[in-house]
Amino acid sequence: MVFKRLLGSLGIGGPSVDTVLDPGPALPGHGLTGQVHLRGGDAEFDIDHITLELLARVEAEHDGGESEGTVTFDRFTVAGGFRLAAGERRSIPFSVALPWETPVTELYGQPLGVVLGVRTELAVAGAKDKGDLDQLTVGPLPAQEAILEALGQLGFGFKSADLEYGRIGGTGQQLPFYQEIELTPAPQYAHQVNEIELTFLASPAGLEVVLGADKRGGLFSTGHDELARYTVGHHDSRDWNAEVDGWIRRLVEHRASYGSHAAYGHEGGHGHHGYGHDEHHHDGRRSGPGMGTAVAAGAAGLAVGVVGGMVAAEAVDEIGDFFEGDEDEG
Repeated sequence: MVFKRLLGSLGIGGPSVDTVLDPGPALPGHGLTGQVHLRGGDAEFDIDHITLELLARVEAEHDGGESEGTVTFDRFTVAGGFRLAAGERRSIPFSVALPWETPVTELYGQPLGVVLGVRTELAVAGAKDKGDLDQLTVGPLPAQEAILEALGQLGFGFKSADLEYGRIGGTGQQLPFYQEIELTPAPQYAHQVNEIELTFLASPAGLEVVLGADKRGGLFSTGHDELARYTVGHHDSRDWNAEVDGWIRRLVEHRASYGSHAAYGHEGGHGHHGYGHDEHHHDGRRSGPGMGTAVAAGAAGLAVGVVGGMVAAEAVDEIGDFFEGDEDEG
């Protein structure tokens, strides 16, 4: 983004900031790098600190229906304690580690519709100003990509992806929200389930894979959840097609044997504490055309489904709405 003038309360001669992230997607648990470019104002300013905030657009279900808000899920102070002279230009490189559970925003270059941002906060003379806001792009870890690839080759299609406020019971979840990827079933399972839900919970030790089927509103249960949970290493070498097909088959058979819908077990999933006040949403924001299209096996795997399930322009519109709304709030 272009330089943004800060600290209006100190007059129009305040400093300006422009944060530039290094190109290419970042990875969960790995480094996010870039530079903060500062431009001095009309006078000297003592810079107390420069902080980067990671933001996510998250949905919550509650008694009144569903709302959407902005959650700050990490903060990093990257510089501070220096004087910025009038008109001085200074560039501050940074490298911070993303949380391991940072959601994936794209697969094979195709946006999934998940919206993340990096906001720069500048503190001067005890006053804080929310400055530059940039889109954060995150790609999958090797094990995440391998599992998604296998699902694509098995015939599952991408339907949607969103971030849900709450916790999945019985897991090692750290963030106050989780990413849910919804898939249309492969042909061999289409008569048994309408939808598969997939969540990845990464940590330094490996990857928790959480699978559910046919989530229905009102059936969230912490006591009788029927989730399938698996743990894999970040760089495991497996026959992923066979492994993942086995996971799905056991999930479907277990669900059928109990005669009920599988659903995510939530803790605190019906509130929206910790949210920004924005509760508006756009019709069809997480849905796109071609949802029922089966995914052909091939090198791109699920990416074919991503192309069919989420039109890039829709994802771009949503990111624009997020940033525009966030700027309005500030």
